[in-house]
Amino acid sequence: MPAPDIDNLFCVRFRASALLCRYSIFDIPDSAGVTGFGPVLGICPVEPVDGLVRPRTVLFMSDQAVLRVKGRVLVGPEEVRDELWVVGGRISYERPAGARDIRTVQGWALPGLVDAHCHVGLDHHGAVDDATSEKQALSDRDAGALLLRDAGSPADTRWVDDREDLPKIIRAGRHIARTRRYIRNFAHEIEPEDLVAYVAQEARRGDGWIKLVGDWIDRDAGDLTACWPRGEVEAAIAEAHRLGARVTAHCFAETALRDLVEAGIDCIEHATGLTEDTIPLFAERGVAIVPTLVNIATFPRLAEGGASKFPRWSTHMTRLYERRYDTVRAAYDAGIPVYTGTDAGGGLAHGLVGAEVGELVKAGIPRVDALSAAVWGARRWLGRPGLEEGAPADLVVYDEDPRADVGVLAAPRRIVLNGRVIDGA
Repeated sequence: MPAPDIDNLFCVRFRASALLCRYSIFDIPDSAGVTGFGPVLGICPVEPVDGLVRPRTVLFMSDQAVLRVKGRVLVGPEEVRDELWVVGGRISYERPAGARDIRTVQGWALPGLVDAHCHVGLDHHGAVDDATSEKQALSDRDAGALLLRDAGSPADTRWVDDREDLPKIIRAGRHIARTRRYIRNFAHEIEPEDLVAYVAQEARRGDGWIKLVGDWIDRDAGDLTACWPRGEVEAAIAEAHRLGARVTAHCFAETALRDLVEAGIDCIEHATGLTEDTIPLFAERGVAIVPTLVNIATFPRLAEGGASKFPRWSTHMTRLYERRYDTVRAAYDAGIPVYTGTDAGGGLAHGLVGAEVGELVKAGIPRVDALSAAVWGARRWLGRPGLEEGAPADLVVYDEDPRADVGVLAAPRRIVLNGRVIDGA
């Protein structure tokens, strides 16, 4: 019989007790219509809903089975192929000789999306347990974000690396903040004389990134101010670079930016304080920004909540919010690298990467460049492959061309992670 199209396969569903296990491994029965594949297993993360468990299935094919993705494969913004093959979890553009067990996915295929600023293992109280971290990672995965740059978390999420059904994470260790100058329970809160030592510690714990808190509200000043003296920043960034780590920093305001860039920082998160004075400096040095516009959308609520106690801060936050799109567009026009990040975790839900791409378009960045900020460009920046020959098969398939309408990112047709099709995505 002809190889079946995965889009027409019967989806297996079952109920299991959440008290017994978090995962259920089972044989897909012959009645599912999956024939000609050899052994097929499903491993299902299970979540209780109204007392029942409703799993999302990851289908595991036999080593002999291959996956064919056909339609339009967007290797790059302009490089489009008609099909690719997945063999042993990796991408090939040559049909495997003698392949008989073939499953087919059709549509517009992209490399897995990138959320370059999120926090797995963190909520608004601080570190969370593994079950909550798992749900966060699954939310990102099911939105198509298959590569995450975790921009600071107090939780140890190394166990995620052993799970082939969860996104790949690039960690920045734990935030490093000034004492009483950040959200409680999020960061190492230290004084400037300890900055270099903590940077070295987190460089060894992370995956090539360090996260500083560059500015925060100073309660005595009643407004956002820089957190670190220039000399300590220079020494800390030099130490991180010596250890092979790049450095990024949270910055809402204007005051810390020049010192950080001149000290050699690699990236700024949020970057709402960019001005006509600092934008050329960023562009000259090639310092990237991750605007996190879906998070900046919360500024009015924050400003309103603090208006009576910190009126200067409230006014400042409102002004940064009101010019957010102009700031991002000016940075893009100047040639500053812009990448997509949501700031998920803390108080913001995971799975918003598509919405963030839409925000970049609203800011005036052309659609294809906004898409690249979450796909091809972001993967190059982070040193991770896309849809190259031999790369891990991490990709998302859509019904329509996302270059023409980034709104389609909200509804993935199929998600393939490590060569495995995520059923129900």
